[in-house]
Amino acid sequence: MTVRRFKLLPQPSAVEADILHELPPDPEDFPVEVYSVARMAQGGRWRTEAMRSYDRPVLVWFTRGQGRLTVAGRTAGYGPHNLVFLPAQTMHGFTTTGPVLGSVVFLPRDDGYDWPDEPIHLRLNEVQLQRELTGLVDDMQREINTGSIQASRALGYHAGLLSVWLARTSAAYLNVSDANEHQRADSAAHRLAEAYTSLVERDFRRPEGVQRYAQLLGVTPTHLSRVCRKVSGRPALDLLTDRRHFEAKRLLTDTRIQIAHVANQCGFASAAYFTRAFRARTGKSPSEFRAKV
Repeated sequence: MTVRRFKLLPQPSAVEADILHELPPDPEDFPVEVYSVARMAQGGRWRTEAMRSYDRPVLVWFTRGQGRLTVAGRTAGYGPHNLVFLPAQTMHGFTTTGPVLGSVVFLPRDDGYDWPDEPIHLRLNEVQLQRELTGLVDDMQREINTGSIQASRALGYHAGLLSVWLARTSAAYLNVSDANEHQRADSAAHRLAEAYTSLVERDFRRPEGVQRYAQLLGVTPTHLSRVCRKVSGRPALDLLTDRRHFEAKRLLTDTRIQIAHVANQCGFASAAYFTRAFRARTGKSPSEFRAKV
């Protein structure tokens, strides 16, 4: 009988082991971040309600509560066990009716994960699917909490598993008999609203009004506003204004750049106009809003 021989590797010295333990990974380097819906709303309801986008894909898993969700100009209700996937740079916002529980997962930007190109909104009725998604999110949160040197690598694998699960689940929902319940409406009105919000996300920092966006889309401002109101419940100008004011509030809260620069970066023609518009919308001047943070 042949006896297999295994090579014994030298063990790290005590000094080397101490060095390894003294260099935990920087959480900002993790490819995945997980937050509770409640934490996302800290600092004011505008954190979740105002139109905004992120530079990476995002998955929102609502486990309790209900409200209204606007994604790429389309508004729909959501409730418990609703999954929402948002590609990078997708303008969105959601309101809440009472307490809402859930998780917001910021996913890797890497194209290798093959994330969907369009938003997805599914209501997971099957208990098994609910458990699977909750388990995937919990596993990622647990890995983040460990602070392990291998956490970043593990999170990359967890993200890969989530991408496979999402592809399988969304494909299965599109093949069921009641597929119309799960598919996004795709009328001319919906396509126009989606194109408008995409342009807003790209250009809201430029001091241009709805008329310019309508011109780019080949429609009249009146028609564009009517379509946005029909699809999202809000006129075109309100979607544009909401996006600008979210960015202004974010900059006032999270940075110390001068108010005149905030106005310039958020598409306001002047600092004076920004102050008037901001006060009219929030009841506070930009400096007063910043001081309350």
